[in-house]
Amino acid sequence: MSESFLLKNMYNATFYNSFCDALEKVVPPFDRQQFFDLIFNKEWEGKELKERMKHTTKVLHQFLEKDLAKAIQQLSKLIDIIAPQLDTEQSFEYMFFADYIEQYGQGEELASVFNGIEMTTQFTSAEFAVRPFIVAQQEATLAQMLAWSKHPNPNVRRLSSEGCRPRLPWGIALKALKKDPKPILPILENLKDDESEYVRRSVANNLNDISKDHPDIVIAIAKKWFGKTKATDKLIKHALRGLLKQGHKEALALFGYASSDDLKISNFKVEKAVIQLGEDQVFSFQLENTSEKALKVRLEYGVYYKKANGSLSRKVFQIGEKQYQPKSTTIIKKKQHFKPITTRKYHAGEHQITIIVNGEESEKISFTLMI
Repeated sequence: MSESFLLKNMYNATFYNSFCDALEKVVPPFDRQQFFDLIFNKEWEGKELKERMKHTTKVLHQFLEKDLAKAIQQLSKLIDIIAPQLDTEQSFEYMFFADYIEQYGQGEELASVFNGIEMTTQFTSAEFAVRPFIVAQQEATLAQMLAWSKHPNPNVRRLSSEGCRPRLPWGIALKALKKDPKPILPILENLKDDESEYVRRSVANNLNDISKDHPDIVIAIAKKWFGKTKATDKLIKHALRGLLKQGHKEALALFGYASSDDLKISNFKVEKAVIQLGEDQVFSFQLENTSEKALKVRLEYGVYYKKANGSLSRKVFQIGEKQYQPKSTTIIKKKQHFKPITTRKYHAGEHQITIIVNGEESEKISFTLMI
């Protein structure tokens, strides 16, 4: 990613000038030059995206009322000015509004905190901001989130699920809910048939988080919800994606993926025994349905990547899901990229590929990656 497209660079002079236009209307007298001097201090260039966002929170605090309830009123007025000028319903750049409540709401009356979070999440994401309050006062905060699950605004309803995800990426840990997720379940029950797919997607992600620690709880919920509506079935499929990739038998059976006894893999081969970093590995195989009936098949492949310590770690990729006709043989050819990406560190040496049919692995084929 080029320097000009780094997300942290969305916080620039143009952005802050526009923000100051709104601040001048809400907190007069307002000193724009002082604000700019505080924002663009000597440490600014070394700050990454999250650091710049939190730095903006701290600078803004110097200009707003110190009483939290009054500051929230000012934030609400700012939103009323800014929101109509934006192209999107929610603005990522203004996440420091929610961060403001997170940072300066600690120890304050929860009523003010909840009012502020409810207001800001309709403008910009607040799922990270609510989590410290779950940690500090779980019962009271989850009671509020249960109430939010019936709010007329879909962004508030989504917050009630997204904010209490046990394993929300980049969010602070909710250790108590990882250990016992039952307090979350009434919220998800309220949202499972939500009219907004945006909200239902959050429910699925929450259940997927729970499944990593409590698969039996999520399987029980899936069995109870499954078959009611197409939308809920789609939610469940997304919620069980982790268990499906692991080959969890009950998750596979729920969607009609039976035993692979009548499904045979043959002529499995890779095109190259040695590949260079940046190349593709092409592989092919035959899938035979030996049964007298059509079978529903979830077809995947696993790549065992070499780790820094020399061990191999599997990552699963989906090929497809379909019915295979009785007594049929299908030839399948795929390729896997080994091009440098920011999310994976490659290590030279032995790698492996395997085919996975309804959760069950076939043989592994080894090849060597050269770097």
